[in-house]
Amino acid sequence: MLTSLSELGAGTRGASMGFEALKVAAFNAESKFFTRHPIETIPTLNERLFDEINTPNGKRIIPIAEMYDRISEKVAGVLLNNEFPLIIGADHSVAGGTIAGIKKAYPNERLGVVWIDAHADLHSPYTTPSGNVHGMPLATAISENNEDCQINEIKGETLEAWKKMKGPSQRIRTEDLIFVAVRDTEEPEDHIIKKYGIKNFRVGEVHNKGGRPIAREIMDQLRDCDRIYVSFDVDSLDATISKGTGTPVHNGLWESEVADLLTELATNGKVCCIEFVEINPCLDTKGNVMADTALQLLEQTAEVIEKRIKL
Repeated sequence: MLTSLSELGAGTRGASMGFEALKVAAFNAESKFFTRHPIETIPTLNERLFDEINTPNGKRIIPIAEMYDRISEKVAGVLLNNEFPLIIGADHSVAGGTIAGIKKAYPNERLGVVWIDAHADLHSPYTTPSGNVHGMPLATAISENNEDCQINEIKGETLEAWKKMKGPSQRIRTEDLIFVAVRDTEEPEDHIIKKYGIKNFRVGEVHNKGGRPIAREIMDQLRDCDRIYVSFDVDSLDATISKGTGTPVHNGLWESEVADLLTELATNGKVCCIEFVEINPCLDTKGNVMADTALQLLEQTAEVIEKRIKL
């Protein structure tokens, strides 16, 4: 297992403590999960949180671009060692580095992405109203500035870092991106979703069909992909459950639905990496419930992966 605990991209602090919250949850549940699965930690640059922000349309984008490189290098190394990177992340900006790492390992293969999240994370420095880079990882992956919806002038260090994060070419095709439970988007993101016809399995559809049938539909839609990456943001869960995250959103998924979705996806041999992100115990008004829930989902998913591949 890997931990990728950079929280440079979020607007609130505390996501880097998500892994510690999971360990507390495991201790309280008398779980041996973290004993059975040794953890390798990717060094962060979280000390840069205290730097003055000179790039308001991409806050801390320079160290985040460096984190992309660190994450990419590690993820690629794990994959090329024929191991499965099950990753505990902090804020969702880390996912851009993970995608870059998968493409680094398999540059000539077609990569599908399953994005289980309340948010589309398709902003760029050109469109962002907040400057928070955890809202941008998918834009780097599809190499999309979305200048049709531009509200910010981008140049200098911000532009240089943004180009570095996007890399020399598009990492995933828009037809190979599948959303699940995305329900809190902004106009520039809606423009991209409509422009490319990106599929979103809405919460009501998951409620009606169930997690396993939705997972099978996803795999069918991504049948032409060689590898598939699954990114699970805990705010895809309903806000009554996901109190301990930076941006909870009501009318989300239930724990049982996510468990069925993740475990069914994990059975497929094309799924080469799964990442859990945005657990923030500092915001958990229910104690450590968010981490308790995430640990159960993590354990169930890992059990399925263990049956087919080395963690």
